[in-house]
Amino acid sequence: MEPYRILVLNPGSTSTKIGIYENETLLFEKTIRHNTDEIEKFPSIIDQYAFRKEMILQALDEEQMNISRLSAVCGRGGLLRPIEGGTYAVNDQMLEDLRAGYSGQHASNLGGIIANEIAKGLNIPAFIVDPVVVDELQDLARISGTAKLERRSIFHALNQKAVARRYAKEIGKPYDALSLIVVHMGGGVTVGTHHNGRVIDVNNGLHGDGPFSPERAGTVPIGDLVEMCYSGQYYQHEIMKMIVGQGGLVSYLGTNDAVTVEKRIEAGDTEAKLIYDAMAYQVAKEIGAQSAVLSGKVDAILLTGGLAYGKAFVAEIADRISWIADVVTYPGEDELQALAEGAYRVLSGEEQPKNYPN
Repeated sequence: MEPYRILVLNPGSTSTKIGIYENETLLFEKTIRHNTDEIEKFPSIIDQYAFRKEMILQALDEEQMNISRLSAVCGRGGLLRPIEGGTYAVNDQMLEDLRAGYSGQHASNLGGIIANEIAKGLNIPAFIVDPVVVDELQDLARISGTAKLERRSIFHALNQKAVARRYAKEIGKPYDALSLIVVHMGGGVTVGTHHNGRVIDVNNGLHGDGPFSPERAGTVPIGDLVEMCYSGQYYQHEIMKMIVGQGGLVSYLGTNDAVTVEKRIEAGDTEAKLIYDAMAYQVAKEIGAQSAVLSGKVDAILLTGGLAYGKAFVAEIADRISWIADVVTYPGEDELQALAEGAYRVLSGEEQPKNYPN
């Protein structure tokens, strides 16, 4: 059987990452940088799609990549309606929701739109895989403590699901037969309980609960936060910036760069060590909480994301939670690979594509 060639697209705020895979093997990868002045010419994010599509096709042409040989195009999933995890065929309802920004405007909304535009011209399928709005929470996990607020599922679904499937493949067991705690540790931190192939509980990594991270405040004293909101000293956007963007390491140490913090610790900076250890402490606490969701019956704890490169940071977490289950580390995140794997599972017949919305 001739191998499948898959073009994958991951649009970010000022860049678009692209790759071509043959089945699950990378053939070509490039990050297209977008000049800020060029981006700001467009009234909205969605208006950028034709510009970005042209940049992608130009980059492929320069590398002499023959797109007529493609079997599918797979884009990063955007802020859609809450859906279960999996690989979705791009359809009209999805395109409408991406353009409208159903759950918000973000560069990732362009993924499905551009994938569809390129695929349509080649008469091949377009997909998205595990967008951040994946929602598989069990009913118990939705209860917040006040009837006016429901806990929401917004997390690093693409990387968490990819790492969980990778671990399952390595040990020769189906993903949907395992009980795992997967921890994505990057600019934000999300800790998910994966049970029988579904993420039944996870902290809201956007601007909700959970551990603080390099840029996000995580769970904060709520009464004090309410007082700040009504103190008259801050605008709403200033409070939100404290929670997302200027929270966590940025708030305490003035940087979101974990490597810089580690160097400060090595140089004897006791404050940097205290804050860094506190971040590891909070991650470990969240893992402990998620282990209770599984009644302590955890097959493995998987640590991934950029912070997983920090050996001392990982060791600090592992020292506190290794009694629960074995700790396995997958440093970094490879979203292009995860997208290619999702598309390949459908093309090879391992999975059926899902219809949006569920």
